Amino acid sequence: MPEKLDKLKNIKLLLLDVDGVLTDGSIVCDDNHTEIKKFNVKDGLGIKLLLNSGIKVGIVSARSSKAVYHRCNDLGIEIIFTNVKDKASVISLIMDKMGISANEIAFVGDDLIDLPLLKKVGCAISVSDAHEVVLKNVDIVTSNKGGNGAVREVCEAILKAQNLWETIIDSFLNADTQ
Repeated sequence: MPEKLDKLKNIKLLLLDVDGVLTDGSIVCDDNHTEIKKFNVKDGLGIKLLLNSGIKVGIVSARSSKAVYHRCNDLGIEIIFTNVKDKASVISLIMDKMGISANEIAFVGDDLIDLPLLKKVGCAISVSDAHEVVLKNVDIVTSNKGGNGAVREVCEAILKAQNLWETIIDSFLNADTQ
């Protein structure tokens, strides 16, 4: 990922797909038709580090799930677009609402439905196990698979590109002395 860090220098908003990016793509339903999703805690810390550094994080998903809203609430994600079949349709709304340009937005997707939005943002990113067509149409491909630390990898890359990473590490290393 280091060769593409320049595209991450001006990112003010990281948008994420859910199924296949924040999760491994599995959908588990119990006998009561309650959907259960498995999220990676490392991805969660990466998201919190971005948010604490002033970089916004949002969700753009074709599906809707209570589990997603609970996870977003836990992490402090306030930009949530679910049940969006045409993901590219939300970009103008997001840019207007936040006062940012497409070049200041990165999006992480994994499947064909993500392609229109991936083509409209300043930095298009996919997880390593994304569909082969998606892999060929993005700026950055993570080393990790969806649901297995790929989002954490992206968060750290953004923080490093914006020279924020060392300050974060120092804050953890010096936490007991403060």
